[in-house]
Amino acid sequence: MAERKVRVRFAPSPTGALHIGGVRTALYNYLFARQHGGELVFRIEDTDSHRFVPGAEEYIIESFRWLGIRFDEGVSFGGQHGPYRQSERREIYKEYVRQLLDNGKAYIAFDTPEELEAKHQEIANFQYDVRTRMQMRNSLTLSKEEVDQLIEDGKQYTVRFKIEPGREVHVHDLIRGEVVIKSDILDDKVLYKSADELPTYHLANIVDDHLMEITHVIRGEEWLPSAPLHVLLYEAFGWADTMPEFAHLPLLLKPEGKGKLSKRDGDRLGFPVFPLEWHDPKTGEVSSGYRESGYFPEAVINFLALLGWNPGTEQELFTLDELVQVFDITKCSKSGAKFDYQKGMWFNHEYILRKSDDEIAKLFAPIVANNGVEESMERVTQVVHMMKDRVSFVKELWPLCSFFFIAPTEYDEKTARKRWKEYSAQQMAELADVIEGISDFSIENQETVVFKWVEDKEYKLGDVMNAFRLALVGIGKGPGMFDITAFLGKEETLTRLRRAIEVLK
Repeated sequence: MAERKVRVRFAPSPTGALHIGGVRTALYNYLFARQHGGELVFRIEDTDSHRFVPGAEEYIIESFRWLGIRFDEGVSFGGQHGPYRQSERREIYKEYVRQLLDNGKAYIAFDTPEELEAKHQEIANFQYDVRTRMQMRNSLTLSKEEVDQLIEDGKQYTVRFKIEPGREVHVHDLIRGEVVIKSDILDDKVLYKSADELPTYHLANIVDDHLMEITHVIRGEEWLPSAPLHVLLYEAFGWADTMPEFAHLPLLLKPEGKGKLSKRDGDRLGFPVFPLEWHDPKTGEVSSGYRESGYFPEAVINFLALLGWNPGTEQELFTLDELVQVFDITKCSKSGAKFDYQKGMWFNHEYILRKSDDEIAKLFAPIVANNGVEESMERVTQVVHMMKDRVSFVKELWPLCSFFFIAPTEYDEKTARKRWKEYSAQQMAELADVIEGISDFSIENQETVVFKWVEDKEYKLGDVMNAFRLALVGIGKGPGMFDITAFLGKEETLTRLRRAIEVLK
């Protein structure tokens, strides 16, 4: 195993939007591949034609393009192990189904859905296995002539794997250690259906991983119960020596209560569970995405990386390249990880702080323009510099910053009652005269002149500055007052101050 080049795969089904849990699985595969100088394969598992959703495949590819997770080969990327869509590999699977049948490792079953339902009614907890298979209509109980005739007559059938009892099946998991399952509890899983001439997930998955030379299968915990079957399939094909190593990742859990994270949790608590906005072509329903909600891809990557894995240090902020260096699949948690969506917002805030004022200003400028304000990039950048530490998303800047660009037309009633005293109009009139006399309108000089005036008049600084803020901003929040006045300039400052005196009196 040590001599083989590391090859991992991410293999979603095109049945709708990509869940954020799937994104994390792909991320861990990416980190593992890059860390070991290996390759990441993108495969589409579309054997279930009834669940296919138009546009889902393109959506998945675009999601990873936005996130910066790059595949080395696969659907839309090319490569030497194609085709990479399972629906295009029918003839390949048929060959391996025949191999299992010829070697007595599988058998053909003709049981109809009605017959299976009757057995379920007859036998409590019915399972198609070594105890019941000889009671059913299959190639183990029918003669070869009967089987051939049924196939010739066009009767639909399935191919089932023949599980041998009395085995201890060992699954070595990089996260969970040695997992041992007794084969007696396993059922004879369906591997192939004649109805659509396609294999089920179990057969296609094993054949593809073998032919695509996959060395490590890193997937969600929900596949752990299937791992013993997959080990037995590798053995049945004679591929035990090149069987990939397994790592079953912990589930992403609801932020509150028990169970797996679902779209309903996001809808209820107001956070996305998909990387991009998804428009369901069947229902017309629109689901929010991290991109459209204003998250940076780097923040989403950083957030997801630490859900179910930690580096063993206090560090929380990592670039993708840094994650490649420190990631260790064996340090993933065995238990599920609560989806702390508020931590995701914190990460986005941190990435706003990490980015330059110019970068954020480029994102904020269109929002300013969409609100009917024509402003230079230089002045937009000045506002960003003062305010970006107060937001988690760029879109939150406008409600906080609009007063820089648009003078208030009304004043917050609660703040006015608390901050505008009976003497405030008189003080603000005096302050206007003071400001009008300032020639050097720098922040430092304004502060010196105004503070000296307050001191000389023996006014309370808090009273003056609170009324001043209400007059210029319209509410009781914002950055330093002289940062605001320096930005507005003397003329606009005086206009706003005198208007407030008239309105608030």
